[in-house]
Amino acid sequence: MKKVIILTTSTGQGHNQAAASLKTEFIKNNYDVEIFDFLDGCSHYLDKLITGSYEFSATKTPILYGIGYKITDIKFINSFLKIPFGIIDKRLAKHINDSQADIIIGTHPFTVNIVSRLKKKKLIDIPFISVVTDFEAHGTYISKQVDCYITGSDFTNDNLISKGIKPSKVKDYGIPIRSGFLTINNDITETNTGDYFNILLMSGSMGLEGISKVIKQLVLNPRKLRLIIVCGKNKHLKNSLEALYSKPINSKKIHIIGYSNVVSELMDASDVIISKPGGLTVTESIYKRLPIIIPFVIPGQETENSKLLVSRNCAVKIDKISDVNKIINDLIDHPEKLKKMKDNLDLLGANYSLKKVVELSNSLLKK
Repeated sequence: MKKVIILTTSTGQGHNQAAASLKTEFIKNNYDVEIFDFLDGCSHYLDKLITGSYEFSATKTPILYGIGYKITDIKFINSFLKIPFGIIDKRLAKHINDSQADIIIGTHPFTVNIVSRLKKKKLIDIPFISVVTDFEAHGTYISKQVDCYITGSDFTNDNLISKGIKPSKVKDYGIPIRSGFLTINNDITETNTGDYFNILLMSGSMGLEGISKVIKQLVLNPRKLRLIIVCGKNKHLKNSLEALYSKPINSKKIHIIGYSNVVSELMDASDVIISKPGGLTVTESIYKRLPIIIPFVIPGQETENSKLLVSRNCAVKIDKISDVNKIINDLIDHPEKLKKMKDNLDLLGANYSLKKVVELSNSLLKK
């Protein structure tokens, strides 16, 4: 039986969810699959340092995070990232070789730096696929040692090619997501049609507090709105929203939930989603043909995700939170605009296929 090892780590949940989706698809195609957290599995201390720093900077100092993102996108500076990750080289090489894997897939950009170095040193010698989990390929993704890239759009392909990657190596098969998002449950959609306009509000896995400012505006809207609010793992956000909106509000139906495993169904029940543009959430919305309203971004990759979505008329970026009701009401009053956005989402996701990732792996193994 062929074996694939999928390398990921927990700087945000998107990388882990992409890994889990790939695991399911490869198992269906008779692969032995291992998901390996390359940070925690090789250096628990380094894992805590990096994942903790990411969560703190992304939520508490997003401007500094954005500056760091831009600085490390510079090729010269990016080359110094090998210094901290050099600590785990030998441990990861041993794990890969001991596992007798036939192919490696990385769902985190840092895997490119590490695996490329292992291949150059001839510590490993098997094909390597990198999954780009956002719509712009940061400099950390760039390496000639990568055998193929999986991307979320033709824009990402062009971005990689402009940075020196061969066109034959890039495939816009989509950012891997759970199978539940690959179809639309029309029974749920039809059940929720009626007088209320259904809005899904997502604050990311970390539960960004900024979503509360959007809700504050929406409850002032005189239209009939059903608000489904997903707070992620932020219990404080969930508790504070429940306290604020415990009493009935005229023309509003408000549902507040924490971390959810039924986001697919929630998307089916919604007319639009209001969310930061993380790569995984965007891809899920693309499959669900769910127009996106972007109230804020974590500077860096989400800024580029937002630019792409707006340029393709798949999303609307809010410049001021106070404008959210104007945008919602415009979509309610002009359903043809909503339909056009859905059609554009269809076009953006036309090539998406988890099966193609498996077929690509098979072809690399044959070579």
